[in-house]
Amino acid sequence: MSTRVRIALVMNVFLFWFSPALIRSDPNMVPLRTFKIRENVTYDCINIYKQPGLDHTLLKNHKIQIKPSVSRHELRNQTDNTKTYKNEMGCPDGTVPILRNSKEYISNAQLFAEKYFHPLSSESPGSHVAGVRSQNGPYHGVDASFSIHKLNIERDQASYAQLYVGSGLNHQINFIQAGWMINPSIFGDGGVWSYGFWKGENGNGCYNTACPGFVQVSQEVPIAQPLDQPKEDLLHYSIHQDKQTGNWWITKLIPNAPNIDVGYWPKELFNLIGNGANMVGVGGAVQASHQGPSPPMGNGKFPIGDPKESAMFTNIEVLNSNYEKRRIDSFPMEKLLDSPKCYGINTDKIKLLGFAFNYGGAGGDFCGV
Repeated sequence: MSTRVRIALVMNVFLFWFSPALIRSDPNMVPLRTFKIRENVTYDCINIYKQPGLDHTLLKNHKIQIKPSVSRHELRNQTDNTKTYKNEMGCPDGTVPILRNSKEYISNAQLFAEKYFHPLSSESPGSHVAGVRSQNGPYHGVDASFSIHKLNIERDQASYAQLYVGSGLNHQINFIQAGWMINPSIFGDGGVWSYGFWKGENGNGCYNTACPGFVQVSQEVPIAQPLDQPKEDLLHYSIHQDKQTGNWWITKLIPNAPNIDVGYWPKELFNLIGNGANMVGVGGAVQASHQGPSPPMGNGKFPIGDPKESAMFTNIEVLNSNYEKRRIDSFPMEKLLDSPKCYGINTDKIKLLGFAFNYGGAGGDFCGV
């Protein structure tokens, strides 16, 4: 794969990150239980074997995997943080939480996503990134802890923090990413949400449980949910490929508590990452409004001075070709920063936090295209 194609693969794939997607539960299914988290945010507890994610044509013969064949290592607190995690939901046994949305929203979001879905275009107007990546795969996963921040984001803007895996070949791309985002165009509010996105064979893919594909497994933690707990200021995620099945799992790592395996993207969805991904990375990203202003990234502060004053990724590790966990800087690694006037990245190492970096910035009117 040429350098030009690789650059297009990562730097310009961000355009489809910001396309609204469909998030729904099947209105014809009768939920065993319903959770209304707040106004216009409702989850239905759907039979795990009848969830909308399994309606994909490539999953007709798919057998649900209830848990990974090898569990991720439990996350131990490396600070004096003694906060505990509490979840608002708990579906009955045999059911999983699926976010509900209106038919009108689904229809409008689908039209928008199809119109603006150009992951390998030569340009990605208004998108800016700050992060690190390695293209020396195959890799079987990536882990990271990253800070969560509330920002003032306009309806036609978006701000993200994510980790990702992917491969590209002959203008095709397979891609999985997860993290948090503020994107009023998708969720209809300015809150911080967890999310997942995939793009697979024949260009198919979408956010969360919007279209068939992602298989929700956890009864408590959905792939997409508001991250508004007062004590939840860090997100600890792992995207990892199951060694036996080849499925790509998303696991939420919780300090001093059992991990939560949220769900997975089945191997059948992909044609380029069946035996690992060529590329892994983490970082922040933003999408400017149509009028031009770029939104803040991270916590809105430039990464200078005290590391505690700006957004941070810590303990960034990958699973190598032998499924061994290694720091990402154990492999050839590069920084990604395309708008140094508005955003920054500082990769000074903090011994207690593994490989870590600070990133972010306030954005503005002159961040480039």
